[in-house]
Amino acid sequence: MPLALLALAVSAFGIGTTEFVMMGLLPNVADDLGTSVPTAGHLVSAYAIGVVIGAPLLTGLGSRIPRKRMLVLLMAVFTVGNLASAFAPGYGWLLAGRVLAGLPHGAFFGVGAVVAARLVPHGRQARAVATMFLGLTVANIVGVPAATLLGQHLGWRATFLVVAVIGLAAMAALARLVPRIPREAHQDVRHEIRALGNRQVVLGLCTAVLGFAGVFAVYSYLSSMTTEAMGFGASSVTVVLALFGIGMTLGALAAGPLTDRALRPTLYGSLGALAVVLVVFPFAAQVKWAALVMVVLLGAVGFMTTTPLQMLVMNKAKDAPTLASASNHSAFNLANAGGAWLGGMAISAGWGWTSPALVGAVLAVAGLAVAVTAGALDRTPGASRIVAGGTTARDERGTGERRTDRRTTAVH
Repeated sequence: MPLALLALAVSAFGIGTTEFVMMGLLPNVADDLGTSVPTAGHLVSAYAIGVVIGAPLLTGLGSRIPRKRMLVLLMAVFTVGNLASAFAPGYGWLLAGRVLAGLPHGAFFGVGAVVAARLVPHGRQARAVATMFLGLTVANIVGVPAATLLGQHLGWRATFLVVAVIGLAAMAALARLVPRIPREAHQDVRHEIRALGNRQVVLGLCTAVLGFAGVFAVYSYLSSMTTEAMGFGASSVTVVLALFGIGMTLGALAAGPLTDRALRPTLYGSLGALAVVLVVFPFAAQVKWAALVMVVLLGAVGFMTTTPLQMLVMNKAKDAPTLASASNHSAFNLANAGGAWLGGMAISAGWGWTSPALVGAVLAVAGLAVAVTAGALDRTPGASRIVAGGTTARDERGTGERRTDRRTTAVH
């Protein structure tokens, strides 16, 4: 494994920690700032809004900046955003700090995914991208539970200070380990924007918004569900969050090779499994051991959708994948914001703490319907490419057919 992938994974660890830790800190933040848990849930949406705005904006502004330098600059903005959150004097300032911390998220993963794909030989691009995403999953095993525990004992502000330190370490790792990636002649914002007009890119983004919202409808309120619905004490919240992270890691490890082998079947299978898990979740939550099993499964099947969706939009954007890749993270975070909002509405309506799972199941089915429709419409041979610097990749349907170009790889 190239050490540069380790630097990308460390950065993803920091980003994942600050993105997901708010779910574990919602009760603490709500108590400290004198608001309700559903209202504090808007802090989850604030970060997501930052991602949605920042992904196209910062990707466009940085289109002429060398990719290594761009990665370091994005992590610098991330670090400042977490410092702003740590020192926020009130709820409104904390909302602003969360937006600022979220701004570089999508652009970082958009640029990072392209860099990761350029670092490995043919047939391993999805695994390289999945390796970077492992930083997100490990954040949910170690970073989020540890940061939640820290927040419970030293206050939620201490959590964001620690994440800022992780951001500084990530900047150093990127500067040291990521090689210089030559800028392509076509790397400009107009070329990237045109790539977003591809129908398959649009459908892929819609799949991400709908399908992944099902995960966040539940995960946004998992800490409250742990104590209110599953019957565990507050001290068990970190364990439950870690179990979700273990599931995410298992899903990411499985998604890489499966996506390299058969992209669309992996996407269909993960979305279908996600819908089933979400339907069963409210019933399993009544039995402690079953609830823990479902938390692991939710993390696994939910995160299995990320790698195939990421590779799909990169493939379909042909030789201008950076903005499409970044926009995919905007889509994931629209899912984050929408899932948290819809899940909060279900709770506020008095439907119960596990009601967001059924809302999420409907969203997952809608995402699967869009994905299947996109697959049915995708009948143009040789319509997509992976930017991977002179490498080849498997046919996304798993046929093994290959076509090599000196600069890019055709993926049917």
